[in-house]
Amino acid sequence: MLPVPTTLFPDLNPPPLGAWMCVLASGSGGNCTALVFDTGVRRRVVLIDLGLAPRRTRGHLADLGLGLEDVEFVLLTHLDSDHWNSGWIGKLPAHTTLVLHRRHIRRGQRDGACYQRTIPVDTELDLMPGVRLRTALAAHDELGSSVFRFDFADGRSLGFATDLGRVGQPIVDHLQGVDVLALESNYCPDLQLASRRPEFLKRRVMNGHGHLSNQQCAEAAERIGPRERLILLHLSRECNDPMRAAHYHRSAPYSLTVTSQHTASEIIPICGTTHGGQDELRARRASSPPATLPV
Repeated sequence: MLPVPTTLFPDLNPPPLGAWMCVLASGSGGNCTALVFDTGVRRRVVLIDLGLAPRRTRGHLADLGLGLEDVEFVLLTHLDSDHWNSGWIGKLPAHTTLVLHRRHIRRGQRDGACYQRTIPVDTELDLMPGVRLRTALAAHDELGSSVFRFDFADGRSLGFATDLGRVGQPIVDHLQGVDVLALESNYCPDLQLASRRPEFLKRRVMNGHGHLSNQQCAEAAERIGPRERLILLHLSRECNDPMRAAHYHRSAPYSLTVTSQHTASEIIPICGTTHGGQDELRARRASSPPATLPV
């Protein structure tokens, strides 16, 4: 296991009191999720994927009362352009650490993602005190996509899986029984087949190395069994819609959040006691339509 350095601020690194997340955007136009840890002293931010332009990302973080200076880690699921925007080259704070699957390192170097401190990982590491990150690799195109599981000291857990291609038993085992699961629900097969997309693209999406359909997502969620909440990621703008995606979860025992390419999700509690202006954030978003749909 490769340890992550957490001594940049040695007096400010107690285990987090709580964690919450906000999906800033999810879809083929760009993906980025903020996972925020409250220590009672300050916030420590992990960004999952950097598929949005820096300016837009900074705006979303500002809406959460955060800045780039709060970002300690960036975790990339893979290096497709909707998950790694090359506009970030040279833009991250010097103290931010990039975490990348070992299999993706060479491409990360080629694409400019590894321009600063980078930690290759293929099993697990202690991301910070009280937070263990476990990784697995799913079938997606040639190099695969990292599937993340976060296990917290209080026994809570979060799974994050997108661009999966298919969900085999190793991925099910990896994510089994997490409290909160963020999972790809990319396309409706009927809309995909009827679309004007070229045949090679349809085959790429549907061949078991591309993306999950709504039904495949629901089947995977049933096998994994999230205890509290399922978050649907990466809906296709052309070949899916929120109601189609939500339909397959209408009798599920968990609550459901459907993310968007255009608007950030609500704040989603993960564990512990969270701090820092969530009521204020909810007030600012009171006029926006909710991102959570009934099931």
